[in-house]
Amino acid sequence: MGSRAAPSVTVQRLARAAVGLLVLCGSVSACEYTYEDGGKAEASASSTAANVVLPPDPALDKTVTGKALDEWATAALPQSQGQSFYSSSGFLGAGESRTEQTVQLPGGTYAVTLACRGTRRVAFAVKLGEAELVDLTLGCANARVSVVQLDKDAVLSITVGTGADANFAYRVSRL
Repeated sequence: MGSRAAPSVTVQRLARAAVGLLVLCGSVSACEYTYEDGGKAEASASSTAANVVLPPDPALDKTVTGKALDEWATAALPQSQGQSFYSSSGFLGAGESRTEQTVQLPGGTYAVTLACRGTRRVAFAVKLGEAELVDLTLGCANARVSVVQLDKDAVLSITVGTGADANFAYRVSRL
């Protein structure tokens, strides 16, 4: 009798776990992304107790300058474990772009962390001579990390461009 009760309890636990997993998966799949004419993703979801959609921070749609820009750049670029070799942040008006050169980087593996703030997107291009290592259009209020490998000492060229007012920040750190 004792040997039959254990499988029954196990089966019940497995069934409960499966139901819980189905409920969780169902609540995740209830989200649908739609685009306004501005192209920014907007989450809409059915209202359930297990599926709460928080709106994005509206402050990230506004560009900043001065000390507020420095504070945002520090917060937007997570600390890296390796040595930081170059970082930059700033403001770009609609249609502007900026190209900067890093310091001489010793050969090795690097994390290039990119972030932007504004209502649209910012394009980042990281080049080594004519070779494009990173080509990314990033939706603002996001950050991304790209890993690049340098076979020998090099200077990277980083171009940032935008179609609307935006703040940008990036850091090049050795891994």
